[in-house]
Amino acid sequence: MVRMILGGVVFAATLIVVMVRPYRVTEAMAAAGGAVLMILGGFVGVREAVSVLAEQWNTLGFFLGLMIISAVSEDAGLFEALAHRAAQWSRGSSIRLYVAIFFVGALISAFLSNDATALILTPVVYALVTRLRLPVLPFMFACTFVADTASFILPVSNPINILILHSFGGGLGAFLRFLALPSIAAIILNCLVFLWLFRRDLTQRYSTSALPAPHVVNSHFLAVTTWTLVLIAISYLAASSIGVPLSFVALGGAILMIAAALASGRLRPRSLAGKISWSLFVFIAGMFIVIRAVEDLGLTAAFGRVLLGLAGGRPLSAVLLVAGGTALGANLINNVPMALVMISALHGLPPGTPGHESLAYAAMFGADLGPNLTTVGSLATMLWLVILRRRGLEVSTRQYFKLGITFVPVLIIIGSLLIWARL
Repeated sequence: MVRMILGGVVFAATLIVVMVRPYRVTEAMAAAGGAVLMILGGFVGVREAVSVLAEQWNTLGFFLGLMIISAVSEDAGLFEALAHRAAQWSRGSSIRLYVAIFFVGALISAFLSNDATALILTPVVYALVTRLRLPVLPFMFACTFVADTASFILPVSNPINILILHSFGGGLGAFLRFLALPSIAAIILNCLVFLWLFRRDLTQRYSTSALPAPHVVNSHFLAVTTWTLVLIAISYLAASSIGVPLSFVALGGAILMIAAALASGRLRPRSLAGKISWSLFVFIAGMFIVIRAVEDLGLTAAFGRVLLGLAGGRPLSAVLLVAGGTALGANLINNVPMALVMISALHGLPPGTPGHESLAYAAMFGADLGPNLTTVGSLATMLWLVILRRRGLEVSTRQYFKLGITFVPVLIIIGSLLIWARL
C-alpha cells in the first residue's frame, strides 16, 4: 500500500509540473524527471523502461518522419501557396476567406497532423490577414481550433491516434466507421459557431490586388514537394487499410522529401534539424515510462474498473464517460499523458466488456477534440500560443475557454452517440 501511494505521488507530481511548468521547467524536463524517479524508486526496472520505449518504435518513428515532412514542405513554400490560393478563391470576402482557412487547416491536419497546422499555418495566415488589414484574432483562433477539431479525420491526423491504434490495433476501416461522422460533424459545427461568434469581425472586404505574392524560391522544388505529399497521402491510406505501420510511410516520405530538397539545392541540414522538436521525444518517452510504472502498481487498472462501475455495464454510458473523462483530463494534464492513462486503463478492463472496441475510439475522440477547451490541452495549442506571443498577441485561458465551451461539450455528446451507434 505504501509503495502504491509513493508511486501515485510521483505520478501526480509529474502531471502537476507538466501542467503548471514552475520555474520554467518544460514538459520534457518534467516527464524525464518523473521517469527517473520511477526508476530510482524501483517502481519500474531499467530493462522494462528500455523495453517500453522499444515497443513504441512505431509512434516515435512516425513523429520523426512527420516533423521532417512538415519542415521540408514549409521550406518549399507549400503552406504559403495554399493560403494565397484560399485568399484568391475568397474574392475579397472575409467570410469566404474564413471558411477557406478552415478547409486548408482541416486538409493539413488530415495528412500532416494537428501540430503541423498550428505550427506552420498560423504564421502564414497571420502574415496574410495583417497584409489585408483584417481582424487578426478570429483567423488565429480558426488555425488552432481546426487543428484539434480536424485531428481525427484520419489515423495520421494526430499522433494520439497512432498511440492508441498501435496499442489496440484496428485499421482504416474501423477508424472511419467510428470517427468519420464525428469528424465531419465537429468541423462543420466548429466553423458555423465561429462564423456566428465572429460575424461582426468578418464583415470587411479586402482587395485581391493587395494580396502578397507567395514567396516561392524554387517552383520546381514546390511542385516536386506537392506531388511527393500526394504520394505520401495515398500511401498513408493504403498502409492504414492493410495494417502496415505508419512510421514506415512517414519515414519513407521523409527520405523522399530530403531527396527532393537535396536535388533542388534547398537542403539545409542545420535548419532542418532545428525545426524538429527533439524535446517532444523526451516528453513522450518520459511519460511512457511514468505510465508503465503506475500501470505496474495497478493504479490505471483500478481507474478502468471505476469507469466501468460508473457506466453500470451500459455501452452508451461507458462511451460517454470515456470520451468526456478523457476530454476533461486532457485539459488538465495535456492530451498525451491522458491518452496514455486511458490506454493503460482500458487494457485493464475484462475482455468481455460491452462495447470494448468502441471505448478505444471514444478515448481517441476525447483526447483529440477535448483540448479545445484550454490552452494547455494539446501540444498544438501550446505551439500556437508561442507563435502569437512572438508577434505581440496574448490570449488568456479564459478567452480560449469561452470559445471552446460553445461547442466542445455538445460535440462530445454528439460524437459519443455516433460512436455508440456504430457498435
